Amino acid sequence: MKRYQAYFIDLDGTMYRGNDPIPEAKGFIERLKEKQIPYLFVTNNSSRTPERTVEKLASFGIEAEVGQVLTPSVAAANYINQQKENATAFAIGEIGLTSALEDLGVELTDQDPDYVVVGIDRHNTYDKLKRACLHIQNGATFLATNPDIRVPTEQGLVPGNGAFVNLIADVSKTEPIVVGKPEHHMIQVALRQLDIEPSDAIMVGDNYQTDIQAGIQAGLDTLHVETGVTSKDDLKQYDIQPTYSVTTLAEWTV
Repeated sequence: MKRYQAYFIDLDGTMYRGNDPIPEAKGFIERLKEKQIPYLFVTNNSSRTPERTVEKLASFGIEAEVGQVLTPSVAAANYINQQKENATAFAIGEIGLTSALEDLGVELTDQDPDYVVVGIDRHNTYDKLKRACLHIQNGATFLATNPDIRVPTEQGLVPGNGAFVNLIADVSKTEPIVVGKPEHHMIQVALRQLDIEPSDAIMVGDNYQTDIQAGIQAGLDTLHVETGVTSKDDLKQYDIQPTYSVTTLAEWTV
């Protein structure tokens, strides 16, 4: 089995499910630390800031630093900053998204915004969705932090951001620009951060449609773990398979 110089690791369904840790995750990270193998958490969760993500991991006994957490909220803010100075945005999302936008100087507004940015919002309303649709129809650029339809929690699978993104896309007849997985934008950021070639890194995750696809698109080997969204039976429907698939991370030798 190939030995990798860096690991890019999903969170929801890979490290934890909602508020419950996945038991094998802590040992997996400890093995990486023992071997001094660099790793970054590359998550599609836009609701939390990197600081809060570090706190959540710490509550499960998993050590991480803020600089090891890449979120689609930060990716969305960077994308807007690169496209337009002094941009304005109407945002559907939680603190992880709104703080990332404001930190990079994107003004949040409901008056003729340049962008509509949609991240997971567990307090979403019909009114927010309606306003997003109208702004897009009036010319705002539609950004989505991620397309995850389902999110694994301790209670089971629940609607993810993609469920709302698809609704807005259907109504506005506009496809979003997706900055999170499966697009490879965050993977490219991770590769640059660690100064690693794609052939030397591996993407680890539970969701074929996002985690595994992001790795494939970026030219990485991929490790599917059956602790979240995609089961091994689900994998049978795909022509392109992950490089490896395990039931839990306890099976994986770093």
